[in-house]
Amino acid sequence: MIKKHAYYLSMALFAAPLVVLADEPLVDAIPPLQVTLAQLPQACPALAAHLSAPAQTLLQAFYQGQAYQPVWADHARLRQLQGVLPTLADDGLDPQNYPLPAAEGLCADIEISHQYLQALHDLHDGRLSQERFEPVWHADSVAPDRQAPLLAIAGPGLHNIEEAFARARPAFEPYQNLRRVYARQRLLPLPQWQPIVEGPLLRPGMQDARVPALAQRLLSEGYLSQLPVTPDNTYNDALVAAVKSFQLDHSLQSDGVVGAGTLKEFNVSPATRREQLRINLERFRWMARDFEPTSLLINVPAALLIVYQNGEPVWQTRTQVGRAERQTPLLKSRVTRLTLNPTWTIPPTIFKEDKLPQIRRDQSFLSRHDLQVLDSSGHPLAAQDIDWDRPGNILLRQGAGPRNPLGRIVIRFANPFAVYLHDTPSQALFSKGPRAFSSGCVRVEAVFQLRDLLVTPAEKARTEELLSTGLTHEFRLSSPMPILLTYWTAQADKEGRVVYAPDIYNFDPALIAALTGKR
Repeated sequence: MIKKHAYYLSMALFAAPLVVLADEPLVDAIPPLQVTLAQLPQACPALAAHLSAPAQTLLQAFYQGQAYQPVWADHARLRQLQGVLPTLADDGLDPQNYPLPAAEGLCADIEISHQYLQALHDLHDGRLSQERFEPVWHADSVAPDRQAPLLAIAGPGLHNIEEAFARARPAFEPYQNLRRVYARQRLLPLPQWQPIVEGPLLRPGMQDARVPALAQRLLSEGYLSQLPVTPDNTYNDALVAAVKSFQLDHSLQSDGVVGAGTLKEFNVSPATRREQLRINLERFRWMARDFEPTSLLINVPAALLIVYQNGEPVWQTRTQVGRAERQTPLLKSRVTRLTLNPTWTIPPTIFKEDKLPQIRRDQSFLSRHDLQVLDSSGHPLAAQDIDWDRPGNILLRQGAGPRNPLGRIVIRFANPFAVYLHDTPSQALFSKGPRAFSSGCVRVEAVFQLRDLLVTPAEKARTEELLSTGLTHEFRLSSPMPILLTYWTAQADKEGRVVYAPDIYNFDPALIAALTGKR
């Protein structure tokens, strides 16, 4: 009897915890996909091995927005993605860089999502790191949030993958124009042309054995409708007109003279020309991140300044930029003030490499160029008291006036490179091409028309009053203007006409190699 009661008691005690548990709220089970993401190195080792930490963070945020449910078990959605990925070729991106696994399961779902997010990222922000290849200095040091815009496209985009890709592409007009051109050209066979050998300067009316090769080269790109008859190898009017058109399309001085610069552009290979279109799509993806609808945009290799208002170009002018050994830096800042009737304190590099050798040869160079010698605190010094072989810590300053290299106005913006936009007495150089003549600053043609676009009518009147005094004045703008100094070597207009710019700093080869996966 005792044993029987003990049996019932033990059974009651065993069941007691179950009764208590039944009265407690049930804890939701963690979705298997969330567990897999949390344990990715163990759950999907092959996938985890090639995912960066930012990529894994992005995947976590993406799946969190999908309640940690598999995304690609919907075969119709997966087929949409498979159909849209090949269109990346029109953007200059290689669809093979986004392979989709054939297997199924949670690891496969995560890998497909990674490729989906990567494709959207590359369309939106660029495949390559701009900071590695062509870094832009930013006056605003706050790094933008790259993840939020991507998630805003990726999550809703699951309902229409094609629309998601369209939203990720920059709406920036230069990008859209160039993409249409590249999409057509990439399907065509590469044109064929032979290099034109070097030789003396070729001017209109001259005879030269290279004329037949020049004519064939112009015919191959449509600058001639047929080969002209040149039995005596004369560089005739028809060829001169075609060369002028070629020079315009390649940002060269359109004078019909075939010199070293024109010859260099003629001899760029067809494959390189096509790759230029591709890499400039990448540059425009970078640029779209920094571009503001109302701003100044400077293309350094083309030496052009474009004023945008509400996203539309309203005015442009020629500039002169830094030569290869003294490059104009790439930067994003804001124009905040003008210097009227500026003086010019010669930068240390120009002083050491340019001015000092001339002063040593002839000290009258100082007076002839209105240069004043100052100590490091700005106090005047007598030139004859300086040991010009060891001048020490001195400054040279040129007074305001018509011979001042900065002209009558300087347009200033914050940057660590001591560069700015300015007027110049060297107006004749604006007709040249390429226009890489400066020591880093940007000389602006018709600079007072640019001034007019930066100021109000009242500010314009006030700056005219101050200019008339001949004295140096600093004038702060009531409305600062964003400015972006950037670099691209090919662009297209709405009609599909392509204009190239000489790669004055030789940036293109590294970008071509990186985008094609070559090292």
